[in-house]
Amino acid sequence: MKSKPQMLLFAAALTALSACSSSPYGPTNKVYKKQTKSLANTIRETPVNPAGQSFVGTVNFGLRKPNYVIIHHTAQNSTEQTLKTFTMPKTQVSAHYVIGRDGVVYQMLNDYLRAWHGGAARWGNLTDINSSSIGIELDNNGFEPFAQPQINSLLTVLDTLKRKHNIPAANFIGHSDIAPGRKVDPNITFPWKLLAEKGFGLWPDAGLSDSIPANFNDVEALRIIGYDIKNPVNAVKSFQLHFIQKEITGILNEEEKKVLFNLYKKYL
Repeated sequence: MKSKPQMLLFAAALTALSACSSSPYGPTNKVYKKQTKSLANTIRETPVNPAGQSFVGTVNFGLRKPNYVIIHHTAQNSTEQTLKTFTMPKTQVSAHYVIGRDGVVYQMLNDYLRAWHGGAARWGNLTDINSSSIGIELDNNGFEPFAQPQINSLLTVLDTLKRKHNIPAANFIGHSDIAPGRKVDPNITFPWKLLAEKGFGLWPDAGLSDSIPANFNDVEALRIIGYDIKNPVNAVKSFQLHFIQKEITGILNEEEKKVLFNLYKKYL
């Protein structure tokens, strides 16, 4: 029997499919099936040993699994516009899930396949984000608050993904986290604290009282958390967007340094 979150997600998917039954996405669904069939044929091919010896197939293997979830806003004006963008070959961009303002969930790609959502990005030593992550796009023009039905559906999707793929809480992050200076999504109104309370992401402890050591290096702390620090100001801005959610200055004040120090200890 499906769990309640799974049933809700399944119902949302059925709603989305029903809504698209008379839409122009039939042809792109056919392309999807053709491309996945081609990939399946590639996997079934017997590998050629580069050293020339015979291939010996192991019996112990499974699918590679996603280990991160990257949350985006679409920076477009409607769900329909985003679905069109993600079904046009020339755009070269996609995501696993798109969630409308009304809470309807559109799954566009199997979780085990590689979407093109992260672009040039880095988190810690990971430089190919797309190969190890699930991309979720929230219908939002980049400036407005996120609708409650949308957040409710997002929490359902995140719960399903976390359970299905055993994704660590710290690995639910935003596009701006992995692309400082290039991306600013999801926008400053995104409820990261709420997500962390539900187990999706980390958040600083309440009532920060720890004194910061004299030798504390804030840039190094950002690196330990995962931020690309090649441009420290951009890294600070991405940190502020996610964890401070006030003025984005690129300079940490003393209170913000306490937040950073508190989070830094969680990542050690």
